[in-house]
Amino acid sequence: MSYDAVPGGAPRALPISGFPNPGSEDEESRQGEPTKAESTLPATASETSPDNPWPLQLLSRKLKTHIERAPAAWIEGQVIELNRRGGSAFVTLRDTDAEISLPASLWSNVLDRQKMPLERGSRVVALVKPEFWLKTGRLNMSIKDIRPVGLGDLLARIERLRQALGAEGLFSDSRKKRLPLLPHRIGLITGRDSDAKKDVLRNAALRWPAVEFAVREVAVQGVTAVGQILAALKELDADPHVDVIVIARGGGALEDLLPFSNEELVRAVSAAATPVVSAIGHEADHPILDDVADLRASTPTDAAKRIVPDVAEELARVRQAREQLRRGVGRLVDRETDRLHALRSRPVLASPEGMVTAREDDVERLRKHAHTAVSSAVIRALDQVHHLRAQVRALSPQKTLDRGYAVVQLAGADGVGHDVVRNPDQAPDGTELTLRLAEGRLGAVSSGTLAPAGQPSQHKQNED
Repeated sequence: MSYDAVPGGAPRALPISGFPNPGSEDEESRQGEPTKAESTLPATASETSPDNPWPLQLLSRKLKTHIERAPAAWIEGQVIELNRRGGSAFVTLRDTDAEISLPASLWSNVLDRQKMPLERGSRVVALVKPEFWLKTGRLNMSIKDIRPVGLGDLLARIERLRQALGAEGLFSDSRKKRLPLLPHRIGLITGRDSDAKKDVLRNAALRWPAVEFAVREVAVQGVTAVGQILAALKELDADPHVDVIVIARGGGALEDLLPFSNEELVRAVSAAATPVVSAIGHEADHPILDDVADLRASTPTDAAKRIVPDVAEELARVRQAREQLRRGVGRLVDRETDRLHALRSRPVLASPEGMVTAREDDVERLRKHAHTAVSSAVIRALDQVHHLRAQVRALSPQKTLDRGYAVVQLAGADGVGHDVVRNPDQAPDGTELTLRLAEGRLGAVSSGTLAPAGQPSQHKQNED
């Protein structure tokens, strides 16, 4: 089987001689029988050389053996080409999320087993087995079984993915970010010239005319939708001027909304640093993106109403706040005015000089009291000084001398008295003495100790 290009890039299957049939399989098997000369050929491809190459048939047989060891695999895709020719059919399957196509062949009886005939655009799962044909050296993907994917299967698959992501905690409220009260710039990911784009822009501008948008138009259905949405999300999330991102799409069939339940897109929205709003389809539509987004809007129009405030409502709130503030300030001024009147009516403020006069009288009274107290204290202290002076003078040695007493001192070499004589033994006969009188001094010489009255003195006894 060979393939020619058709408009749109999808291959077109063409029949070739050697298409699988019971007879051709036996023929290729016979062609694949080893010959006796193979014993002298290299055992592996790495051992071949220009001087010792493999025959072409040997390489083909080894390729056939290697390829046919691969087990059959169930794959999912969308039918974009379907041709029936006699007992065989040729289809081209395309991946649902990428621009990758695969041509394949199958027997017509496999198609006849379907309850509903397959058509272009049908979503199917197929059991595919690779086959290699020796005669032509071509690889053929043979479909052993094919089944359409119904809405029930898609819903069940989406629900399983929803439960798995929910178990990971991707839908937890703690992960959801709060939307800004008034975003400066809004990132909008939507279809090209779509009604969803017009609804969001128009309703947001009606509510807040100064709102700014960074619009990214992408495919919102088909195989390129997920890749384009992811690229736009990454670009807007990296823009520091974008405060919130809205992913909007109008309503559609379940198959059209499948990109918004794609696991890669859901995880990217969960990991985004910028808050994301999901506005997909109508109220009844519920892709997985709604669960992971920070805010779910039932429609694109609802998204516009929820991401920006209504300028009329905000102005009304400002007027209401200003009125409340004016009334509050008025009440405060009135209350403080009443307090001032009450304070001014008090005696202390009605006649403030009375308080000063009363304090002046108190000061004068205290001043007189202090003067009297100080004068009394001075007089008492003066009397005490006179008394102490009289005591000091009465006890003064000069007073004693004035009464006729004298102080007897031993005369020193300088003629000045030093030690006071208190005992006759200190001044034996011939000791020079100094007598201090009330006025002046006298020199004297001791004549010895005098005897008591009626007895001769020591000097007289010595003479006897």
